Amino acid sequence: MSILESFQTITINEFIGTGILVLVGCGIGALGSLPKSLGFGAAGWMLTAFGWGMAVFVGASVAWESGAHLNPAVTVALALTGNVAWSTVPWYFLGEFTGAIVGGLLVYIVYKKQFDDHDELHTTGSIFYTKPGVRSLGWNAVSEAIATFVLVYWIIQQAPWQPATEGQAPNLGNIGLGYAGVAFAVIAIGAGLGGATGYAINPARDLGPRIAYALLPLHGKEKIDWGYAWVPIVGPIAGAVVAALLYIVNY
Repeated sequence: MSILESFQTITINEFIGTGILVLVGCGIGALGSLPKSLGFGAAGWMLTAFGWGMAVFVGASVAWESGAHLNPAVTVALALTGNVAWSTVPWYFLGEFTGAIVGGLLVYIVYKKQFDDHDELHTTGSIFYTKPGVRSLGWNAVSEAIATFVLVYWIIQQAPWQPATEGQAPNLGNIGLGYAGVAFAVIAIGAGLGGATGYAINPARDLGPRIAYALLPLHGKEKIDWGYAWVPIVGPIAGAVVAALLYIVNY
């Protein structure tokens, strides 16, 4: 695959899919948190878990041509298990992280008037990025690693998830429900494991909107906890590596 073909097939599809994932997912936070939103107060934890699962489904469904990773941790695991070439990993990362930033910016555009009419902008950071219930960076990273392990091990059990060839959808292995199966996995993880850290389980999902929030023209917005930002990067990658290594040992 040439550089141009890699960019077109992988980066653009991952950009669009991850952008939609973050737009819909972080949009749920805006829906429930902004007082002038018609859904203010309605987004409880289970709606959050369900909504993020559906966001994964929509984003993955439109990014099928690249294999629909939408998550650098998934990309790393699939590279370790030989399902994608290491030479393509930078193209996946480029699409995933840039898509996540743009998705975060689009959330602001959708809810701009609600942000403009919000008197407590110092509370809006959690719309875009994750925060731990109890701040303890080491344990927070462990929580993220375990939650991501569950997601990634489930995904690579369905391998190979390879980019499409000649316009054909990628081989999804024995996954009977297709991308809906991933959505159910994300819902389950959110419902059971999300309470400790907000279950980023995806470095792009957290860092992208965090950068977007830093760029937003919101006067008095929340000060970003950059000291925590490494946790939803390192934790998910570590969990993905463990999942990949366990898979390699078993198979």
